Amino acid sequence: MTLEEKASLCSGLDASNTKAIERLGIPTIAMTDGPSGLRKADGENPLWGGNSIPATVYPSGATLAASWDVDLMESIGAALGRESQAQGIGILLGPAINIKRSPLCGRNFEYYSEDPYLTGQMAAAYIKGVQREGVGTSVKHFALNNQETRRMSVNAVVDERTLREIYLAGFECAVKQSQPWTIMASYNRVNGTYVTQHPYLLNDVLRDEWGFEGFVMSDWGAVDERVPALAAGLDLEMPGNGSKGDRKIVEAVRNGTLSEDVLDRTVERMLAIIFQVADNRKAGASFEAAEHHKLARKAASECMVLLKNDDAILPLQKKGRIAVIGEFAKKLKIQGGSSKVNPTKIDDPWEELLKLSRGKGQWTYAQGYELANEEWNEALAHEAVSAAGEADVAIVFAGLPRRYESETYDRKHMCLPESHNRLIEAVAAVQPNVVVVLCNGSPVEMPWIGQVKAVLEAYLGGQAAGGAIADLLLGEANPSGKLAETFPLDVRHNPSHFNFPGEGDEVVYREGLMVGYRHYEARAIKPLFAFGHGLSYTTFAYTGISIDKREMSDDETVQVSVTIKNNGGRAGKEVVQLYIRDVESSVARPEKELKGFRKVHLEPGEEKTVTFTLDKRSFAYYNPSLKDWHVESGEFEVLVGGSSDRIMLSTALTINSTVSLKKTVSRNTTLSDLMAHPVGASFVQGIMNSYGALGTGEAVSDDDRLIIEAALMNMPLRNLISDDTRLEDILAQINA
Repeated sequence: MTLEEKASLCSGLDASNTKAIERLGIPTIAMTDGPSGLRKADGENPLWGGNSIPATVYPSGATLAASWDVDLMESIGAALGRESQAQGIGILLGPAINIKRSPLCGRNFEYYSEDPYLTGQMAAAYIKGVQREGVGTSVKHFALNNQETRRMSVNAVVDERTLREIYLAGFECAVKQSQPWTIMASYNRVNGTYVTQHPYLLNDVLRDEWGFEGFVMSDWGAVDERVPALAAGLDLEMPGNGSKGDRKIVEAVRNGTLSEDVLDRTVERMLAIIFQVADNRKAGASFEAAEHHKLARKAASECMVLLKNDDAILPLQKKGRIAVIGEFAKKLKIQGGSSKVNPTKIDDPWEELLKLSRGKGQWTYAQGYELANEEWNEALAHEAVSAAGEADVAIVFAGLPRRYESETYDRKHMCLPESHNRLIEAVAAVQPNVVVVLCNGSPVEMPWIGQVKAVLEAYLGGQAAGGAIADLLLGEANPSGKLAETFPLDVRHNPSHFNFPGEGDEVVYREGLMVGYRHYEARAIKPLFAFGHGLSYTTFAYTGISIDKREMSDDETVQVSVTIKNNGGRAGKEVVQLYIRDVESSVARPEKELKGFRKVHLEPGEEKTVTFTLDKRSFAYYNPSLKDWHVESGEFEVLVGGSSDRIMLSTALTINSTVSLKKTVSRNTTLSDLMAHPVGASFVQGIMNSYGALGTGEAVSDDDRLIIEAALMNMPLRNLISDDTRLEDILAQINA
């Protein structure tokens, strides 16, 4: 290959395709959004005009994560792979797996969770599904793209433990378990360096440590300087820019500022994926749109979360007088404000409710509010309140209009439109039986929560969401979704509130590890709805827990078995959640962390046992000094339940670490630190006995002894041992 041909593979042809080299038989590959459906341009029409081919709109990422079902995720991925094959797409730009640091992030509807373990497992399953159909994925946005405000210039400042344990762990799991064909580098900077020019993230971590084998592309327009980006490990610049970057690469190689070996490695990675895509193309591929719509409906019903259900008002009886209120009931919001997909069809909730009621009951509809205008409409509200007052049950559809959450900007607050909140309260004032159906991509405040009997969080459920809502409200399906994020009572309770979206071009992640439920538990702040929360039309009993060993070293695995029973009268699914707690740690750790989950289907009266295998990583924290994950010796609790705030069973085990941390003792080491040292502890009593009243034999009161011991514990050795020769001798013995 000529130097110019090599460089040509390092940038796109246009917005969606790589460059071909016909002379060498190197084909182009086509890429498209997205995470919840194909957004392929329709002919020559630009995508930003909203023109794309019809494709199945599956539930958004936030919605799918609430299923807690890896098998479902793999099925959705496979369906997207089939649609990609049918449209000649080689790389699907997804999944989007950034951590939900703040509920105000405008792109949270695309992202999975506030928890890295759940994020990683769901992403790995999605990737497996897509790639088993011969289509590559591009996991995005690597890394720390946790806000839209100033996203192309902001510098995310984060410590190494937080980076590893919270923000990189989901990507790590996706790479190690599913080996995505590509990774998409994000717009922002991390600790001062643009991610597209970040050798530590792109080479040291992603490739050398995790073993990523594919190529790294930029988010669209994310490259600052092309040659430093190539040197740092960024292979493909997107979109095409008239080969401007390619010319810079050629010039840099010729003037010696860029090694051609670096360019060759990039070209090798590009060619490997280009030919992998070509080899996996399926001529004449097609898909059944109707079957994919059915899958989308099943997925949506598995994902929606029943937040509240007082007096078992749901499922509704298919009789009596039912008022359906809210424009969302006829114009449902099915997807977020970016990567917009053109649906093959849309289920209308109102029509689906009528269809499923099979002529039973008296159904009325009132618009209630205008989606195009947030102002309170007295006439529409009066009509809705009148309909509610004459009914036995009122179903109010409310949520966030499209403009509230989108790529490119963040939300300013966590409120529904005032017209929606006022309407719910007005309806509740005349009707005791109110069911609220929420259509939104991220948490909202619910000032009316005590005035309604039931709340169904429908999220953004895709093109078949209307049918899924009807299935759940009328009992054709049993809700089994669980929140993959905490719903706070107030946005000010969120741990990032005072540091989001930052000041100028810098945002400091001062909350550190305490993201989501980790924060609420550490601060004893009761949220509106906890991480992992979700109700069912049946009841589940956690009847037993067992563990196959009570003591182990950190290079072993342990199996935990949990037995669960359906005590109710109908079939249902429960998400069994397993958390780990380090009972006593020398470093700051959350109260507990999710390390396992399983969605279990149970018939009435049926009992099943599920088994989790836990390894070193299940108990470890990231130790920056070791540059590795580390487990401290000691006791750990295994906690199991139906949500983060509903732990039903627990057991414990002791872990013995195989790694001894080297703790160098100096003249400034305190006595308390010396007590924690594996060797130094043996010197403590001698030092204490030789110091002051404790060694004189004089009577000392318990209170005085406590004060003296506390003072001693906080003193450095230089203040306790005045003889420098003796001090140096003790230090030499300990450090040897």
